[in-house]
Amino acid sequence: MASGRVVSRGRTGLGDEDDTLQFETSDGIVVVPAFDKMGLREELVRGIYAYGFEKPSAIQQRAMRPIIQQRDVIAQAQSGTGKTATFSIAALQTIDVQLRETQVLILSPTRELASQIQKVVLALGDYMSIQCHCCIGGTNIGEDIRKLDYGQHIVSGTPGRVFDMIKRRNLRTRSIKMLILDEADEMLDKGFKEQIYDVYRYLPPGTQVVLVSATLPKDVLTMTNKFMTDPLRIMVKRDELTLEGIKQFFVSVEREEWKFDTLCDLYDTLTITQAVIFCNTKRKVDWLTEKMRDANFTVASMHGDMPQKERDEIMKEFRGGASRVLITTDVWARGIDVQQVSLVINYDLPNNRELYIHRIGRSGRYGRKGVAINFVKSDDIRILRDIEQYYSTQIDEMPMNVADLI
Repeated sequence: MASGRVVSRGRTGLGDEDDTLQFETSDGIVVVPAFDKMGLREELVRGIYAYGFEKPSAIQQRAMRPIIQQRDVIAQAQSGTGKTATFSIAALQTIDVQLRETQVLILSPTRELASQIQKVVLALGDYMSIQCHCCIGGTNIGEDIRKLDYGQHIVSGTPGRVFDMIKRRNLRTRSIKMLILDEADEMLDKGFKEQIYDVYRYLPPGTQVVLVSATLPKDVLTMTNKFMTDPLRIMVKRDELTLEGIKQFFVSVEREEWKFDTLCDLYDTLTITQAVIFCNTKRKVDWLTEKMRDANFTVASMHGDMPQKERDEIMKEFRGGASRVLITTDVWARGIDVQQVSLVINYDLPNNRELYIHRIGRSGRYGRKGVAINFVKSDDIRILRDIEQYYSTQIDEMPMNVADLI
């Protein structure tokens, strides 16, 4: 923990004072190390403990309070450290349950992530009679209209469908007081930027804005000046961004076609746990899936061109453990949390350094151990070294006993 001064000291009545200390770090951010010392409503604290959280993570200790105090916040922390719960808990604390209108809007880059956030909000708000709707493309518009007309406290969605519902006046924005952008760097990238501004224009003046991501490049931070007021920045240093507890390896493959044989050799290792295999294109996902199945290996696959119903089904099977190996594109790289995943394979090295951290963050969630294996052709060595340098990390050659490490 960063050195700083003690702000307050309280007693728990258990002869143990440390739990209730609040620290102020050198950058003036107050750290509250226990959920029941954050001034949260009782039924929310019950939901938090029922969900399985015991002690807040570093980002939760620092970011929840300022969000609840209605500050604009930019929160950056490692993958798998509980960022979703950070903003979900803060959102649940700030809503008026008696007012059945949308008060918090959460936008995400993928439908799967929006849907996962809705599940987390509903689980944490289990004792609060919370209404939270997931508003995403590829689903029935009539259902969206029905749910929104009924009244939802929190809406988690993707920008396109959300904007559509706002324009149709089914999603009324007059009571919205907080806008949360998850994976904010992608949300403010070229693909989504216009849609985000479209949505923002319909929100009441003075709406609180919270940005969350594992990676926030400089140009994105510069852009935030347009719609954030004096935001509090809670950031972890980049060299802390590689994920502790995740062992990273590479396998040298001289030619592209040798990757397939290497993957087949690793198959038994993959199925000890659950594994995610990343390819850079949808075509490659389809090709590799077919090739693996032709060789009698059981794999599931998912990418953005598949119908939403099929994507949901695949996710459900993978979450439930019915399928153990998932081949996918970067649609899966951000924020999707499946507890059992402890192995990630980059069949293709990602196209940019930021994606690397998101991908390997699918394993080793919230402090559990994980392994990442990168397939590296000779012309990829440079990219790999660049990733190592950028994150001040070390990626070693894969040992023979990799199965023992998972």
